[in-house]
Amino acid sequence: MKVAEPEPLSLAELGTPAKGVIVMLDQITDPQNVGAIFRSAAAFGVKGAVLQDRHAPALSGVLAKTAVGAVDKVPYARVVNLSRALEELAELGWRAVALAGEAEHSLEEVLDGGPTVLVLGSEGEGVRRLVAEHCDAMGKIPMPGGFESLNVSAAAAIALYETSRVRVTGEIGS
Repeated sequence: MKVAEPEPLSLAELGTPAKGVIVMLDQITDPQNVGAIFRSAAAFGVKGAVLQDRHAPALSGVLAKTAVGAVDKVPYARVVNLSRALEELAELGWRAVALAGEAEHSLEEVLDGGPTVLVLGSEGEGVRRLVAEHCDAMGKIPMPGGFESLNVSAAAAIALYETSRVRVTGEIGS
């Protein structure tokens, strides 16, 4: 039995009101990684996800199986251009934070408790330059073990946990 992809929202519908966390996936194409990110997003109460029209898999098949029902719980929007989407979300009151291993500051240091778009890049290239330029801050996950990177879905889970600690309504734990 083949299940159809849920209907996307418009970016304005997803971003209004500006409250909570939205994950934005920059050219993450592996369906298992995207499914795992959706599962973590559902677990941490993310408001929604932003995916590209191209360079993003359909929310069905292996992806939906990996997400274990999260595809139906996490609203999403599909956009042509992530940089323009970040501009539109900024106008709605969102602050964009890119997850990047080369960032100067930790994710904990750059989160401010406001409505946050957490931008995640592909495992090879990371967040692309133009998308990063549209972000307000870049943060990294400190890795004292000496390994330089994590699988994007594992990094997403850690980053979403971190955003939930300072729950982005400005109140811890709300």
